[in-house]
Amino acid sequence: MSETNAPIGRPVRVMSLSFNAGKSLDDVAAIIDREAVLPTDLIALPETWHITETSPPQPLDGPIITRMRQLARKHNTYIVCGLDRADGAHRWNSAVLIDRRGEIAGVYDKVYVFWGEFDKKPIVENGTVVPVFQCDFGRVGMAICFDANFSNVWDLLAEQGAELVIWPSAYSAGTTLQAHAIRHHYYIVTSTWACDCLAYDITGRQILYTKQPGLNVTRVTLDLDRSIHHLDFNCDKFKKLMAEHGEDLEYEPVMHLEGWNLFRAKRPGVSARALTKQYGIEDLRDYIPRSRREIDVMRGHGIRGGNQTA
Repeated sequence: MSETNAPIGRPVRVMSLSFNAGKSLDDVAAIIDREAVLPTDLIALPETWHITETSPPQPLDGPIITRMRQLARKHNTYIVCGLDRADGAHRWNSAVLIDRRGEIAGVYDKVYVFWGEFDKKPIVENGTVVPVFQCDFGRVGMAICFDANFSNVWDLLAEQGAELVIWPSAYSAGTTLQAHAIRHHYYIVTSTWACDCLAYDITGRQILYTKQPGLNVTRVTLDLDRSIHHLDFNCDKFKKLMAEHGEDLEYEPVMHLEGWNLFRAKRPGVSARALTKQYGIEDLRDYIPRSRREIDVMRGHGIRGGNQTA
């Protein structure tokens, strides 16, 4: 790869396929074969996209995941596949992460099952673990549909260093997801039955929204190397960094009201995250929880709610 064509930062090419539930496995496989001719690092499919009123849950070694594994290997891409999953006598609403070799890299079971899922026979059980997975381009987490409404899921993703969260869903959610991106400074990309796709960046800014009836295909390239920092205690460090590496880094638009600064690489071979760390500039996602912990230590306890009478 020539220097002029070399990637800047740490790009990941995400493709979201959004469509109504009940599409056949052959149809979805044909869509992936057609659309993945362009280089892709991760393909996101909707929540339990194969489900119909009469379809049974599927095991991990069933036809759906077997076919997705073949497609991931064929197209050298990760795939996040929604699955109404059977595991013995148990049933889960899962997102299955498949790596470029076609191996199952991880499974996330929806933690906050929607009320209607309890009416199924057998019922869909609540997951209990929120994992984050190391991919070759960065750390990926997953949340599913109703999970959007519960901040503890998104807190756990952040605590484990998620850089990109894929959200398969039946609906669109909108600013509910934006709130999580703002709080935790990871990218969020959706794939839905609503035939739309939202993407939020590490500042919570909506960077795209697409919708197309029947089938919505969205491609977006994200730079996982961008870094975000609070102005607190860092002004002199920012000046020194830019004085010595102004040819390597640039500020993205400073978010004055929030007191946040963003950096990204200007040329190949440079890492904004590595340089800011080298200069002792703490990432905002680390600064806020560290401040909470250390202030609680100084006060000798955490905080609690309490009723007050005026």
